[in-house]
Amino acid sequence: MPAKEISIARVRPTGASTIPGLRWIILGLIFLVTCINYIDRSSIGLLVTRFGPDIHITTTQYGYISSLLLLAYTISQSVSGRLYDRFGARIGFSVSIVVWCIAAMAHSFMTGAISFAVCSFFLGLGEAGNWPGAAKVIAEWFPQRERAFGMAIFNGGASMGAVIAPLLVAGFLEPHFGWRKTVLIIGSLGFVWLAAWLAIYRPLFQHPRLSVEERLLIREDQPDVTADDLKPASLRALLSLRQTWGILLARFCVDPVWWLYMLWLPTYLKDVRGFSLKDIGISAWAPYLAAAAGALFGGWLAGRLIKGGMSVDRARKTTVGLAACMMPFGIFAARAHSPYTALACISVVLFGFQMWISNVQTLPSDFFSHRSVGVVAGMGGTAAGIASLLFNLATAPMAHRFGYGFVLTLAGVMAPVGLGLLLWVGGPIRRVEVPGV
Repeated sequence: MPAKEISIARVRPTGASTIPGLRWIILGLIFLVTCINYIDRSSIGLLVTRFGPDIHITTTQYGYISSLLLLAYTISQSVSGRLYDRFGARIGFSVSIVVWCIAAMAHSFMTGAISFAVCSFFLGLGEAGNWPGAAKVIAEWFPQRERAFGMAIFNGGASMGAVIAPLLVAGFLEPHFGWRKTVLIIGSLGFVWLAAWLAIYRPLFQHPRLSVEERLLIREDQPDVTADDLKPASLRALLSLRQTWGILLARFCVDPVWWLYMLWLPTYLKDVRGFSLKDIGISAWAPYLAAAAGALFGGWLAGRLIKGGMSVDRARKTTVGLAACMMPFGIFAARAHSPYTALACISVVLFGFQMWISNVQTLPSDFFSHRSVGVVAGMGGTAAGIASLLFNLATAPMAHRFGYGFVLTLAGVMAPVGLGLLLWVGGPIRRVEVPGV
């Protein structure tokens, strides 16, 4: 065995019992924290229809403050990716959770636009770490043929959080406790998760409860992790590769579609479709349930194709191509006469988006070794955040001047553009060596 190779057998204490299927337990924790992340995030978009009049927040101000959240989210993606690659997911998630939960709870004490903006900035700063962290954990703990399904379950947490939030926040907590106590309760959920995370999670190469058999399964198509693999690659080397730019461009073009519906769907339903907060709570969960189904289907489809003998390159591209054909359904939503027909079309859009993102977020681990996954995932999140920030800033002015139909139509053409750039720039999906590494 090479001197620097890290072996599970060396770090597991003699007599320590193993946990069967440990990787799935860890993935379950990733699913739960992502669900909590989106409950926190969605609750603000839902409750702004209630606290906006109370603390005098206009639609224009909400657009600017949402953009400030996205700015923090954008900054934090690359910083968090580097944090997770350097210090590992155990410490990385701990830092992210503490920042975002305190920020979420602080919304309970808002008195106006300035305090709302400060809380939103730190919420975005903390929440962003969830994504490169999850990508790194899944790349470390799952073999390549299972990663898209792992990413699908992780992304399903985002969708399920968005499903639960209207029912929990608008349907139960806010009517009983008011918006201030509601955000306090919701914001505290992450600390419960953090206790479980610290009790259960250790890195793959250090975990004392991982069986040798599961380790061999996880590492079946990967080289052994060495000490050098724990040092992140340089940004300059990664940015010299077309594969990195393919991921960045794909995220830049398509992620604003998700953020549009995440931040503006309640406002759209209220202003255009005449929904009350109660109506939103009853019906706004449906598109996100479709998104959860899309995440699982996208992960399952890619894994099934790979297991059936199709190359990773063809399997990923087939799946994202199908997903990109679904997202233009937002154009039909813009022209639907019935609000429920519009919601059905939006459900198709979000189903397609989660099919897409479950596979696109797997690309860093398809292209690169462990030392680069967090960094590339973080850069992809930064590209997504920049585009989402710009699109969000433009949403209120475009909706005011041209109507929400124009905004939904514009979002509908972004996925095919993103697909074209991914195929053209990214090239074949296979492992590449990072220059200078």
